[in-house]
Amino acid sequence: MTDQQAIQQVLDFIVEIEKLKAVLRKTRPVGLERYENAAEHSWQVCLAALMLREYANEPVDIDQVIKMLLIHDLGEIDAGDRIVYAEQNEAHIKEEAEGIRRVLGLLPGDMAKKTLALWEEYEAGESAESRYARAIDRIPPLLHNLHGDGHSWKENDIAKEKVFSLNARIAEGSHDLWEEMKGRLEIAVSQGLLK
Repeated sequence: MTDQQAIQQVLDFIVEIEKLKAVLRKTRPVGLERYENAAEHSWQVCLAALMLREYANEPVDIDQVIKMLLIHDLGEIDAGDRIVYAEQNEAHIKEEAEGIRRVLGLLPGDMAKKTLALWEEYEAGESAESRYARAIDRIPPLLHNLHGDGHSWKENDIAKEKVFSLNARIAEGSHDLWEEMKGRLEIAVSQGLLK
């Protein structure tokens, strides 16, 4: 493959991932009435990871974390977004995995393999970087609800037990961050944002 062909493939990939901007998530950005798109989420979690990295439980390679966060939702181009509190659906998981492989398959061979390995590392949640990335991925949706009258929790009839149990995984990447968020969630319960 020539350099020119590789560049063309990467440019085609860049055009394809534009579609992530059309994937609507289940929360609204703070102060806005519209729903966030998945590309906005990717940007925000990367910035959050960068700013909060000193609170990771273990030293992390922040470049690796950011790479994972930038690509972790690309499968949603094909599968769409599901609220994190929904029961695991094998068909959706499979569709998202097929979607990520399709989208990353647009990249030149070695680049596609390395990028897919990042997604697989994120999904496995076994490395310090993936545990931290997965923890940070939970922060913006919580902040959206905490600063948006619990809109997504209320619209989807999500009980406080589910919010606490699912988001407790934040502690796997950052105990300090989970303690802060747990305290904020407890305040949300007392304010009636969570039932």
